[in-house]
Amino acid sequence: MRTSPALRAPALRTAALAAAVTVLLPITACSSGGTEEGAGPRSSPLAANAAATGPDDLASQQLTWKPCSAPVPAQGGGKAPTPLPGGTPWECSFMRAPLDYANPDGKTIQLALIRARAENKDERIGSLIFNFGGPGASGVATLPAFGKDYDKLRARYDLVSFDPRGVGRSAGVRCESDKQLDARYELDGTPDTPAEVKTLVESTRTFADACERNSGSRLPHVGTTEAARDMDLMRQVLGDKKLYYFGISYGTELGGVYAHLFPKNVGRSVLDAVVDPTQDSEQSSLGQAKGFQLALDNFAQDCVNRGDNCKLAGSTPEEVEQGIADLLDSLEKQPVEGIGSRRLTQTLATTGIATTLYSKETWPLLEQGVDEAEGGNGALLLALADSLNGRSEDGSYDNSMAANTAINCADSKQRFTADQTQAKLPEFRSASKIFGDYLGWGLMGCTDWPVAGAWETPDVSAPGAAPILVIGNTGDPATPYEGARAMTDALGKGVGVQMTYEGQGHGAYNSGNPCVQRAVGGYLLDGKVPAAGTVCR
Repeated sequence: MRTSPALRAPALRTAALAAAVTVLLPITACSSGGTEEGAGPRSSPLAANAAATGPDDLASQQLTWKPCSAPVPAQGGGKAPTPLPGGTPWECSFMRAPLDYANPDGKTIQLALIRARAENKDERIGSLIFNFGGPGASGVATLPAFGKDYDKLRARYDLVSFDPRGVGRSAGVRCESDKQLDARYELDGTPDTPAEVKTLVESTRTFADACERNSGSRLPHVGTTEAARDMDLMRQVLGDKKLYYFGISYGTELGGVYAHLFPKNVGRSVLDAVVDPTQDSEQSSLGQAKGFQLALDNFAQDCVNRGDNCKLAGSTPEEVEQGIADLLDSLEKQPVEGIGSRRLTQTLATTGIATTLYSKETWPLLEQGVDEAEGGNGALLLALADSLNGRSEDGSYDNSMAANTAINCADSKQRFTADQTQAKLPEFRSASKIFGDYLGWGLMGCTDWPVAGAWETPDVSAPGAAPILVIGNTGDPATPYEGARAMTDALGKGVGVQMTYEGQGHGAYNSGNPCVQRAVGGYLLDGKVPAAGTVCR
C-alpha cells in the first residue's frame, strides 16, 4: 500500500511474513555498453517518456534461471524456499534495466526475479506478475512465502514476482545501520514537548542525510513510474504480448500507473486491497487513521462478544479500547521489559498493535500482547513491532523501511514542517484516539528528503485498457474500502470492474474466501469478468 513512512504495510499477513523464507542469488555487476549503477548526483528527474530499451536492446535479453539460494540480509534472512506442494521448484534470475529511463544508454541496474513454472504447458497463458505492496516489500521473498495461496493460478501461469527497484537486491536503498535504526525506533514518535519535537525533526533529517550519503544516485529513480516501466520491460523479456498482473496494496497503485502508461499492454489484471489514487499523502494517512480505528473497533467488539474468554478488561468496546489507551499512556512514562536489553516503548507498542490489525488471524496476538504488556512483559508487542519494522531476531534489518521512504518520497510532492504537522494533529486525533498522533506525525517522513516528488496524486486513467478487476474489503484497515470505488472510477469507464468482499483484514484473495477466489480464478484463468458490483461474504 502507499503509506506514510510511519506505518508501512506488511505484505499480506504480517505475523506469517515475519517467519517467511526469502530467496536470492548473489548479484553480480553486469552491463553492456553502459556502466553499472554507482555513485552519482542526486537530482536527475524521473523518466517521463522513454522506451523500455537499453544500450543493447534490453527487451531482448535472455534470463538465466537457477535454483534460488538463501536470502541476503536486505531480504530479512532465512532459508532458501522449499518447492511447492507437488514438487515444483522456485527459480531465480536477474533482469537488467536502465537506472534512468530518460537515459537508456547510461547506467543499468539488475532487478531480482523469482518464478514457479505453470503446471500445464499446453494451456499456459503467460507469466502472472505479482507485486505485494509496501512500497518496499520484496516480491522475491513474499511470493514463495505465500505460494500455496496462489497455487491454483499456476494451472495456466508461471507465477512471477520481483524486487522492485530500490528494494532488497534490486539496487536496494541503504540508509542507516542496524544500531542507528534501533535508536531511531526507540525515539518517541508522538512528541509532546518542544524538546521531543526537536529530537524527532533531527532524527528525520539524519535519516535523510544517511540515505543520500549511501544511496544518493538511486534515490531519483525508485519511484512508481520507473517501477511500472520495469514491469513493461519484464513483460517483453518474459515473452508476453500483454501484462498479466496481480497487485496487492501499494501494488494496486503500481498497477494503475502501469495501466495509464501502457493501456494497450494490459492483460488480465487484479487489484486487491486498493489504494485510493485520488488521495495525496496527507489524505491517505488520515484515511489510514480511520481504517485502523475501524479495525480496532471491530477487534474490541469481538472481545466483548467473547465475554470472559477475552483476556482484556471491559464490558463495552469503548472500555476495551480505553484499556489499550491507558497502557500506551503508561508506556510513555515508563517502558516495560521487552526482549533482552530492549524495552517496549509507547511508539513500539503502537506499532505492534497496528501490526496485528492487518489480519483477523492475528487478533489473538493483539489480545495476548496487550494483556502481557499490562503485566509488565512487552516481549510479544515488541516482536510484532520488529516484524513491521523489518527487524530480524539477530538484530539486523532488511531494507524495506528505507525503500518505503525512498519510494514514497520519490512519488509524493508533499513535505511538512513540524509546525504544519502539529496544526493537522487535531483532525488525526479526531479520526483515531489510538493511532491519530502516530500517523499524524508520520507526515514528516519526507521532510528534508534530498529528491523532489513526482506528483500530488498518480494518474491511473487507462482508456482502452482491458478490464481490471478491483477488489475492496470493507474491513481493511490499511487501504480503506472507499479506495476501491475511487480506483474503479479513475481507471475509467469500461476498465475498472469493482467487486466487494465483506470481511476483515488487509486484502481479500488471501482471506481464503471461496467466493473471492472463484471470481479471481474465473477471470485470470478463464477470462470471465465478474459482474460489476459482485459482493462476496
